[in-house]
Amino acid sequence: MKLHITLLSVAALLASPAAFGDAAALYGKSCASCHGKDGKGDTKMGKKAGAKDYTTAEGQKWSDAEGVKAILEGVKDGDKQKMKGFTGKVTEAEAKELVTYIRTFKK
Repeated sequence: MKLHITLLSVAALLASPAAFGDAAALYGKSCASCHGKDGKGDTKMGKKAGAKDYTTAEGQKWSDAEGVKAILEGVKDGDKQKMKGFTGKVTEAEAKELVTYIRTFKK
């Protein structure tokens, strides 16, 4: 029983945003101005760009590979640049960590 409770405690800690220190800080620095600290995209810039609400199942309908690609290469809608890419500013490993962190916003 104690082992079960300990495993659940560790799982909860790993799933919490605080467990993603570097990714959380990077998200706050590079992503939150559009996507919001809470991932809802409810910011002036986020509304203008049509940022997804990452707290919903609909807002999480993308693969991890698509998320990494969007972070590194940016997002376009036709000829319109919706999000700039972060290649050269963020490594692929950091982009993967950001994707994992963004997944924690889903309620």
